[in-house]
Amino acid sequence: MVFLHMIDLEISNSFYNSLPKDSIEDNYTRQVNNAAYSLATPLSFPKSRLIHISDLATELGFTEKQIQSPEFLNLFTGQHPYPETKSYAMAYAGHQFGNWAGQLGDGRAINLFEIIHNKNRWAFQLKGAGPTPYSRSGDGLAVLRSSIREHLCSEAMHHLGIPTTRSLSLSLSGEEVLRDMLYDGNAAYEKGAIVCRVAPSFIRFGNFELAAATSDTDLLKNLADYTITTFFTDIKSTGKDAYLQFFKKVTDRTLEMIMHWQRVGFVHGVMNTDNMSILGLTIDYGPYGWLEPYDHGWTPNTTDSQFKRYRYGAQPEIGLWNLLQLANSLFPLIKDAAPLQDILDSYKTNYQVQYLELMMNKIGIYHAHNQDRDLIQSLEEHLHLHETDMTIFYRELSKIHIETSLDNAFAIISVAFYNRKHLSDLHKDAWIRWLKDYLARLQFDVEQSVIDNIAFAKARTKKMNAINPKYVLRNYISQLVIEDAEKGDYKLLNQIYTMLQNPYEEQPEYIKWYALRPEWARSKVGCSKLSCSS
Repeated sequence: MVFLHMIDLEISNSFYNSLPKDSIEDNYTRQVNNAAYSLATPLSFPKSRLIHISDLATELGFTEKQIQSPEFLNLFTGQHPYPETKSYAMAYAGHQFGNWAGQLGDGRAINLFEIIHNKNRWAFQLKGAGPTPYSRSGDGLAVLRSSIREHLCSEAMHHLGIPTTRSLSLSLSGEEVLRDMLYDGNAAYEKGAIVCRVAPSFIRFGNFELAAATSDTDLLKNLADYTITTFFTDIKSTGKDAYLQFFKKVTDRTLEMIMHWQRVGFVHGVMNTDNMSILGLTIDYGPYGWLEPYDHGWTPNTTDSQFKRYRYGAQPEIGLWNLLQLANSLFPLIKDAAPLQDILDSYKTNYQVQYLELMMNKIGIYHAHNQDRDLIQSLEEHLHLHETDMTIFYRELSKIHIETSLDNAFAIISVAFYNRKHLSDLHKDAWIRWLKDYLARLQFDVEQSVIDNIAFAKARTKKMNAINPKYVLRNYISQLVIEDAEKGDYKLLNQIYTMLQNPYEEQPEYIKWYALRPEWARSKVGCSKLSCSS
């Protein structure tokens, strides 16, 4: 393959070489036993073409010449395998919406290879490149709309400082794909697409669940030992102690990730155990969304609309439930429930501590006071009084200082209200009372500080704006990008991608996107209603 002279990679296929392979090499749907993965080859897409490449490409050492070459396209749409590598799909199981689903696996993801770059390991995976032994009744393909959402959101989350898988490239497959977007019997052909996803590893809770559920203790141990020695290298002990340390680190990373979600108002939408990364990365961007009207009960997933298991306010609790399933899976290696339970209990305790600290930072108070919890609880109750945009509210709150009058303070936060004309006097009075308490609380912080009021206000605004983003990937923005892209126009895709690279900066050239969700998007498909269809 002559193209390879341009792209020289340090291949290190640790997962493939360390874990047992499915003995059957043919690619057809089946139940797989005693294996961590099965071979799977991408389909041929002779009409494929790249439509967007993220800045991850340069981070991984690809030159501009390489990125623009046909070789890059062929490699990252699966048209040509890299020498001495074999593509494969991972085997895993999982709980979906709280119910055991059995074997799942990479149904539309095909792993290409792993590389080492600057002493870091990166695995490359194509989503939408064809079926695998785990595709069940699916075709292994993906459509443009969902691929745009995954590509943009993966990178948006990275630039928000949230642990996540990354997206290297977005390509059109050149094929049409039949999908029933809302599962309502109205299937239609859509443009097919392929995303090249990148992460240190794509191992999930479900990999361990499958081994445990099939009583394959050898596979379970091999998987745990491989994960520890490859990705948790600071664990030096062996046996039970190593597995407990491993579970504690996974627990802490999972909580850290979910706290970031809560911080920015991100709702994953499908927190099944097979969608939980063992490395604490946000993975599998399906029907996700950001809170617009602040609502602990909101979920973007139409499949979850009745029971709202994966609603915003339940994400920390679901994280713990998922960790319990992982603990059950690791039990055969540990054979002692008490220390596992202690680790799960630490999640609850740490969540309470971290949530208070998070909320204090979001509202710009930094010296502990015995009334902080009451102030924060009261704030969350007030945010539910009237539809209030979460992103805009916290960003605007940084403009309030101790010298701000109550009327001006209310005017500042009121820009975050939807249907301001319909705000009742009762709700306005409630906000005024909260703002009065808030200004008093800011006064306490100033008194504890060693700098003057002006310097304190500047420092506080800077700190608040560093954790409260100005720009997030609202669903209606994604939908506008999708609609243009489906017409072959990628200017908005490039514009929004650039904006999302600096979400905490003012970026006045993008101020039109710092706005309340437009009314037309309230009930529009793709803006408020999303499914798992891709």
